[in-house]
Amino acid sequence: MSKIKIGKTGLTVEKNAFGALPIQRVDMKEAVYLLHKAQDGGMEYFDTAIGYSDSEEKMGEAFRDGRREKIIIATKTPSDNVEGFWKDLETSLRALKTDYIDVYQFHNPEFCPLPGGEDGLYDTMIEARRQGKIRFIGITEHRLKVAQEAIASGAYDTLQFPFSYLGGEQERALVKGCEGAGMGFICMKGLAGGLISNSAAAYAYIAQFDNALPIWGIQRERELDEFLSYINNPPELTDELQAVINADRKQLSGDFCRGCGYCQPCPAGIKIEECARMSLFMRRMPLAEQLTPEAQAMMKKTEDCLHCGACVSRCPYGLDAPTLLEKNYEDYKNVLSGKTVITQ
Repeated sequence: MSKIKIGKTGLTVEKNAFGALPIQRVDMKEAVYLLHKAQDGGMEYFDTAIGYSDSEEKMGEAFRDGRREKIIIATKTPSDNVEGFWKDLETSLRALKTDYIDVYQFHNPEFCPLPGGEDGLYDTMIEARRQGKIRFIGITEHRLKVAQEAIASGAYDTLQFPFSYLGGEQERALVKGCEGAGMGFICMKGLAGGLISNSAAAYAYIAQFDNALPIWGIQRERELDEFLSYINNPPELTDELQAVINADRKQLSGDFCRGCGYCQPCPAGIKIEECARMSLFMRRMPLAEQLTPEAQAMMKKTEDCLHCGACVSRCPYGLDAPTLLEKNYEDYKNVLSGKTVITQ
């Protein structure tokens, strides 16, 4: 088994964590089953958020009755004001059926809350910790500048940021920066929002970074079984897996949608984070799943784009979403009509 120390927190967990965003898509019984199996199989760090619909409630149901003390729970607040912070915290505590949260995180704020700030957010974190309702203070981000500020501030115990082998030197610098600052680095989107299909390659790459803890978004038992198998048999970065990484980097170089969903809501009802990646999905996943009547209706909806710019202003990666939608829909129509042939 491979253990990791989360910065200077003193927490030591299996280097293979459970991301609970996807369990909002399954019923309570299935979610509890997956969470129990994950814990029984060796996972110790479980990440959720108040914004993941009923994910917290499902975790609360799973980890009551003696299981709570054996795991680390991390959750998040998106609030940008003190009143909302306290409301979110109390709501999360009730949903999780716990008296405390191990790692409480600001959820992708547009600025870095700091001690003494006029917004009062960070000082409220300190008060919540004084009251024993949280143990450690973290921040999750998609904005590189805010993440860098969080590291430089010395105010945070953990940073959660997208990190996979599709990232560049700037992301790797964040990992190193956290290590130097004694912060835990939590890797979200280790599979790049589903674009990486080889989990062994994803795991082996992240395993090179001693202070990086990957959280895997899990919805199905077969996915969980795959990651649990890596606890006792962790993949090594062989020449074969490096070749997979090199091929993926070549295909996915340049601007592409990471699927974070911060472009939403779309006033036209377009599923931007799915439609803007359709060309990649068609080439990397079973094609039949992308050509269903439901998928065709979803893609046709992109014709309703208002070009209002709302998605562009929200995108933490500065992507031109309307242009991505147009390119993906044109490609999609060519595949449907047979002008473009995809062999799998």
